[in-house]
Amino acid sequence: MSIPGIPGLGQAAAAPTFAAGPATAAASTIHELQANSEWRFEVAFGQSIDVKVLSGTAEIFGTELAEKHTYTFRGTKSSIFTWHGCRLEVSGPCEEYTAEDTPMVSYVNTHFALEKLRDEAAQNGGEGPRVLVVGPNNAGKTSLVKLLTSYAIRMGRQPMVINTDSREGLLSIPGSLTATPFASILDVEQGWGSSPTSGPSPVPVKLPLCYYYGLPSPEDNAKLFKPVVTRLALAASSRLGVDPVVKGTGMIIDTPGVISQGKEGYELISHIVSEFAVNIILVLGSERLHSEMNRRFSQSTSGAVTVVKLDKSGGCVDRDDAFMRHTQEASIREYFFGDLKRTLINSINPSFLPGGEAETMDTGLYEKVEPSSMMLHCILAVMYASLRDSQETIRDATVMGFVYVAEVDEKKRRMKILVPMNTRITDRPMIWGTWPETTVSLI
Repeated sequence: MSIPGIPGLGQAAAAPTFAAGPATAAASTIHELQANSEWRFEVAFGQSIDVKVLSGTAEIFGTELAEKHTYTFRGTKSSIFTWHGCRLEVSGPCEEYTAEDTPMVSYVNTHFALEKLRDEAAQNGGEGPRVLVVGPNNAGKTSLVKLLTSYAIRMGRQPMVINTDSREGLLSIPGSLTATPFASILDVEQGWGSSPTSGPSPVPVKLPLCYYYGLPSPEDNAKLFKPVVTRLALAASSRLGVDPVVKGTGMIIDTPGVISQGKEGYELISHIVSEFAVNIILVLGSERLHSEMNRRFSQSTSGAVTVVKLDKSGGCVDRDDAFMRHTQEASIREYFFGDLKRTLINSINPSFLPGGEAETMDTGLYEKVEPSSMMLHCILAVMYASLRDSQETIRDATVMGFVYVAEVDEKKRRMKILVPMNTRITDRPMIWGTWPETTVSLI
């Protein structure tokens, strides 16, 4: 459905209206949503709800929901928006309310502005906009990135989505940074969709280019984070150079909230802007950050950078440590075993010795370690590199995949690992980072 046909832009917003209480598992609840309103819901981990659009039109972060199709949501905080009005049938327990005060008008107008730049790029044979989204934690940055991506796809575009937030994996597990061209709709039940490691899917899989950082915050090791970002930017720019459709659409870059506060973080934003040649910065929910971005980039010598301030959605909620922990564990389990719809078959390597006599890694970025009990239940990144490569080469390499340490024998210097890859990895370097944190036993 064509986005420009959306009515109701510029209409006055009303105060939010709250539902009488959470839906129950015993019976279905019918919600009548008025035009330009949003149904916001939270589903606890271990529980699920079924949602069906009975009539009208509705969307989740820009992806339209099919009428009369049942969608199942587990352990999530999300929202369903309608431009025209709709009737929803909801079955299952969740915390929920309906709001008519949303920033969707400004968000979709931002999309239209980006589309104008893409049309101009197509006429001139140039590149589409390179958009950076910044803002504090829980400001709705990822939701905005997802919405702008979905709208671009619905217009026949293929945006390159960049994730620089290692706390949240985009088509990968936490700890990694990815660049992914999107050519097909997002799977609203999974969030972004699935990658080849997630098994068969009714929605075409995405092909992320993955780099490993292995720490939760860019400020934990800026010396490592910056070159990984530089390599990611080089790879993403190279893809734009060989794919005219992606080139004409441009990039949308998500960032961690921690870099949107304080001088150190601002320096990391400047690094991202420089490496990705960003020309548009969208600032969510922070006057101070908007002022700082204007000060830093309004007189940029590397080219014009447009800074735009957008309101934070009232639907944004804090994601506490417990929620993030559950999200991380769910992402890891899905990587190794699939989800309830897709089951993966893994193999256990019973006798794996990391490193070996051929190991010649120098010191600096990484430290060579022997198998130890501290590795139990940890995730290791397997790199597209050789054990004989320099640490800089290993750092700049893409990720082949991840393995899970199921058992460690320190005396024999051996580990049992869960391997979701049908390829030889004993001659590949593996990186052990502190993020994602040690997970619960998977087997």
